[in-house]
Amino acid sequence: MFLLRLLVMACSLIAGLVLHNFWRLFRLESPWPRLFLLSISWTSGIATATTGVRIRRNVFYAANHHSWIDIPVMSGVTGCTFVANDGIESWPLIGWLCKINNTIFVSRENKLSVGNQVDELRDAITGDQPVTIFPEGTTHDGSGLLPFKPSLFAALVPPPPGMLVQPVYLSYGRHTHRIAWVGDEKVTDNFWRLLSYLKPITATLHFLEPFDPAHYPDRKAISAEVRARIGSAMEGGGQSMPYV
Repeated sequence: MFLLRLLVMACSLIAGLVLHNFWRLFRLESPWPRLFLLSISWTSGIATATTGVRIRRNVFYAANHHSWIDIPVMSGVTGCTFVANDGIESWPLIGWLCKINNTIFVSRENKLSVGNQVDELRDAITGDQPVTIFPEGTTHDGSGLLPFKPSLFAALVPPPPGMLVQPVYLSYGRHTHRIAWVGDEKVTDNFWRLLSYLKPITATLHFLEPFDPAHYPDRKAISAEVRARIGSAMEGGGQSMPYV
């Protein structure tokens, strides 16, 4: 099954690359990076489902983080780009896809570059493609939420006119432990483990109630609000308590 899925993924990549370059040749907006990312989750045996109302424009998504597969799942559903650790840039396949999907790579180690990263993110969120961040800053087993890193929320202080923040609770249900990429596990080992698993897995994206970041005084307050809403959804099985 692993080899079959890998073959299908390779064929999808070749087809997607040809079609992407064809679209770009005529200077058309290419849907193929998003569609190929969606095909990665499908080929990996992961179906997607959504709850809530997804904001499609003038939105800044923030989600919890389990594994590398969150990227194709989230982008395949929303068409978003990402803020990602710069280490991902060198990954085979995923790194290349992230680049053509306009991913913003940030360094977790170089604290001096945070200001430049925030400026780059601020420019990105004014474009047509939604942006997603994973404010935990790393993957984990999904048993709870890690502390959020608020630095990138500074791009929303002040926010662009009409911009909303929409928290997203991403859940793989009882399969979360199999999806999770934790500790010192190599990404290749996690990839092999996921593609070798035969039972179907559903990734549910719970689009929670959005809020206006202009109503919050600073990046830490915005970060705390996002974390509270995702935490509430985790405790409530996907439904957050109403906010006013």
